[in-house]
Amino acid sequence: MRLKIGVMGSASGKAAENKINLEKCREVGRWIARKGCILVNGACPGLPHEAAYGAREEGGFVLGVSPAFSRHEHVYEYKSPHPHEVYDILLYTGLGFMERDIMNIRSSDGVIFLGGGIGTLNEFTIAFEEGKPIGVLLDSGGISNHLQDIVRWCGREIHENIVFSNNPEELVEKLVYLIHEYPSPIHEDGRVKDVKFGVHRG
Repeated sequence: MRLKIGVMGSASGKAAENKINLEKCREVGRWIARKGCILVNGACPGLPHEAAYGAREEGGFVLGVSPAFSRHEHVYEYKSPHPHEVYDILLYTGLGFMERDIMNIRSSDGVIFLGGGIGTLNEFTIAFEEGKPIGVLLDSGGISNHLQDIVRWCGREIHENIVFSNNPEELVEKLVYLIHEYPSPIHEDGRVKDVKFGVHRG
């Protein structure tokens, strides 16, 4: 079965307007497709949408998980990209942003974070707590450069299933490796259990 890599990050703001940053995010999407993975995002504008464009440029498969309950709400209320632009499948959840975030994370085998603000921090927290393999694109603006500090400020450790890089190719390659090496741990009854990895050294 093909791996699903979630891409979460800035929908707007300086990080989503920087041309160099936009190209790096497209390159993340290209490498996700080149690795034969499915790209999952929140079907909203910004950096994750740029990654989706990159994936489609390489013939990749893109799944969007919309917070809206219909196509009309998606386009006109959430001001999100038109479904036919890059998505092979667009799911209308009707859940709004917060609950949609949970669905995004749980539908992905691993998650990449690009730039980001408070919403992206929420997504990172969910992925971290549930033990998902995580990749963070450094130098992409927003909170991504501060996630290591945020985790430590909270008295937690950077686990071995989290990788940081400012190189899109390296980031995707390492995340794919981590997905195979550290699949999300769960109890026999299906509940997510605490991750007990050591401190990331690289």
